[in-house]
Amino acid sequence: MRLWAISDLHLGAPANREALRALPAFPEDWLILAGDVCEDEALFEEALGFLAGRFARVIWTAGNHELWLTRRHRGGAQTSLAKYAALVEAARRRGVATPEDAYLVWPLTGAVIVPLLTLYDYSFRPPDVPRERVRGWAAEARCVPADEHLIHAAPLSGIEEWCRRRCEATEARLARELPPGAVTVLAGHYPLRQDLVRLPRLPRFAPWCGTRRTEAWHRRFRAVAAVSGHLHLRRTDWRDGTRFEEVSLGYPAQWDRRRGIAAYLRQVLPEPSAA
Repeated sequence: MRLWAISDLHLGAPANREALRALPAFPEDWLILAGDVCEDEALFEEALGFLAGRFARVIWTAGNHELWLTRRHRGGAQTSLAKYAALVEAARRRGVATPEDAYLVWPLTGAVIVPLLTLYDYSFRPPDVPRERVRGWAAEARCVPADEHLIHAAPLSGIEEWCRRRCEATEARLARELPPGAVTVLAGHYPLRQDLVRLPRLPRFAPWCGTRRTEAWHRRFRAVAAVSGHLHLRRTDWRDGTRFEEVSLGYPAQWDRRRGIAAYLRQVLPEPSAA
């Protein structure tokens, strides 16, 4: 029995959809799906249903692409908050756990699996760049994230308020619900720490990659592992004895289709060296 993780399937790309259909079954294993499945709700539910049939349990949390309101959504009154709520219900219909559900416990060790939606608040920026200058500073390097046009956080004031509320609610829930001394696997789309965001080709994208509010969560909540995606740069890092796994698949040009998606599943538990 293993706990796997992957993110950034980006199923809007036909090559990624085709590869997902070829994924073999892992009937005894669990999967963390750490965001950016796709933008389309119908495809999202179809994909989660497929994965729920391939794994014993699936745990999902949203990435920025799931929150996008593309042209198809702008004709109605829907917001990114409403879309997220609809995706949570779609996941539940398929038997997939979400950040809004009871935490699952990994049977072999008792680790609590915590799916996170923490978002970002532009705090992953250099100290000499004030908040009001972030967008202009990024644009100087031709970095204009689509989130700025496609994520709409009404009725909240914006993504920063949504991020703050999510982080405060999550901290309170973890403090309330974690058993004394319990260890965790923290799993979200966004890296928990700014020092994990290394983007050699697009360094000024960092402000859209997380929040400093989560900097010490791996220590505070006794994480044995922390899973994230978003960066499309697969790697393993260690901080304070916690293993940080970036588990992105990415767009078709960013992975080898000959290997198939199964080769990009990252083992979270048991720790690979102990498996």
